[in-house]
Amino acid sequence: MSATLTAVRSQANDFVEMTKPRIALLVLVTTYSGMWLASGGVLSLELVFFTLLGTGLASASSGVLNNYIDREIDKVMTRTRNRALPTGRLDPQIALGFGLLLGFTGFVILFYAVNPLTAALAVGTILFYVVIYTAWLKRSSPLCTEIGGVAGALPPVLGWAAVTNDIGWPALVMFLIMFLWQPPHFWALALLRVDEYRRAGIPMLPVARGTRVTKFRMLVYTLALLPVTAAMYGLGFVGLAYLVTAIGLGLAYLGLTIKFMMEPVTPRGARKLFGFSIIYLLVLFVMIFVDCQCSGSFSGGLV
Repeated sequence: MSATLTAVRSQANDFVEMTKPRIALLVLVTTYSGMWLASGGVLSLELVFFTLLGTGLASASSGVLNNYIDREIDKVMTRTRNRALPTGRLDPQIALGFGLLLGFTGFVILFYAVNPLTAALAVGTILFYVVIYTAWLKRSSPLCTEIGGVAGALPPVLGWAAVTNDIGWPALVMFLIMFLWQPPHFWALALLRVDEYRRAGIPMLPVARGTRVTKFRMLVYTLALLPVTAAMYGLGFVGLAYLVTAIGLGLAYLGLTIKFMMEPVTPRGARKLFGFSIIYLLVLFVMIFVDCQCSGSFSGGLV
């Protein structure tokens, strides 16, 4: 009985790991920020529950399907070779079915309990991440991280659409923040794995263009975050507390990036920058709903 329970627990952990729960947490925080900004702080508990449930399932689906497609590549990557699919602990077809089921369930929940636009955006996010990024660009272009960032930047747009049933300008500004944040966040660790990506045949920017170019692009994206995050205040979407926090975080992030550029790439330096980038995004989006200034008046739709 004990051995059976251990085996069940181990397999359950494998299923959870495939959903990439840490990424899902960021997705949910940024989705909720979009909802809060759109509503002006007056939200139905039912709407929040179904939006976050459906969006979380869509995020989990993307993670599982990414694991499925990358299972052969993962075998040659130190970070991923012990995952359930590369090691054979789980059948790939079971993982594929699990990923599709999660995505379908998320779509149904969002379509019927939220609105069709949010459901369509969630499906579009899954398709962009799984097909455009994972199956195509990741294997063919050093621009994969930048273009693939479209999928990762959509959660706040989903949150906005869930409340307003359209896509407004504040949602697009939040999208741009997420879009600019992702490349330097990812490249911090990618620079540690150049040899692994090269062996796997993955033309990530550090492989295709080298360390110097990658560090320069990290600086460009980090610099661009300063005016874009400040634009949330300039356009009247948030208050002064957000602005002060955004500028302080942005300058700290910029300082760490410049320091990272000037030093040799080390595991300690890369992980420090990577870790701060996560804190940066979480605090920034928490401040969006802490210091929200709008009352739904910015929902002038583009769709």
